[in-house]
Amino acid sequence: MNVDKITQFLTTVTECRTASDITSALETLLAAYRFDYYGVTRQQRPLDDQMQLVLAGRWPERWLETYVAKKYIVSDPTVRYLGVAQRGFRWREALSAFRSDPHRTRMERMMSDAARFGLEDGYIFPIHSRNGLLGNMSIGGKGADLSPMEMALFDAVAKRVFWRYLEVTKKAAELENVRNVEAKLTRREMEVLSYLADGMTSNEISKVLAISNHTVDWYMNGIQDKLNAKNRQHVVALAFRRGLIT
Repeated sequence: MNVDKITQFLTTVTECRTASDITSALETLLAAYRFDYYGVTRQQRPLDDQMQLVLAGRWPERWLETYVAKKYIVSDPTVRYLGVAQRGFRWREALSAFRSDPHRTRMERMMSDAARFGLEDGYIFPIHSRNGLLGNMSIGGKGADLSPMEMALFDAVAKRVFWRYLEVTKKAAELENVRNVEAKLTRREMEVLSYLADGMTSNEISKVLAISNHTVDWYMNGIQDKLNAKNRQHVVALAFRRGLIT
């Protein structure tokens, strides 16, 4: 294990003053683990250009172009699993989590394509904040098997590297700012929101709270207006991002 090299990196990366310095330190660490490829990426939002989200990375020649051209991001199991993962995981673990998914065949095709480019396996580490998933660090190639301790340390590496890149490029502030809810939710609205996040219908919520369906919908509309949400699904998404529900 190269645990000492990870802990040393976590200390020295804070002293890096440019993106090039961070990249050099990161690539030295990954070389010690025989990981040839990596990417540090911001989470995609609607209308974002995928190629503009990469903070740093080194991938096999033509892989990123192939990935974008074949629209693999739609079915990429590692990207989809990031939505529920709270810590780093192995690429192949993500694929096993979608055994009965209707897009399973396309997922397997993507993983097979990746292997032909030299991306046989690897790990991906999510970066979270109160706003939700902010990005990730992915490392792969023919690297070593990581122990549980190394996985925990690489989780810390991913977070430290992600924020250092944003800090040295003066982009950290836009992600650190959490939009405030202009009007606070009442206790009853918070109850309705919590049940909504659990997947309950208006009828089910009305029975639990002993109020009418009409009253539940009235609360729902109020929550939607206060959060400036487009629909109920958007309400839940915004509530998670802003830390109103967990």
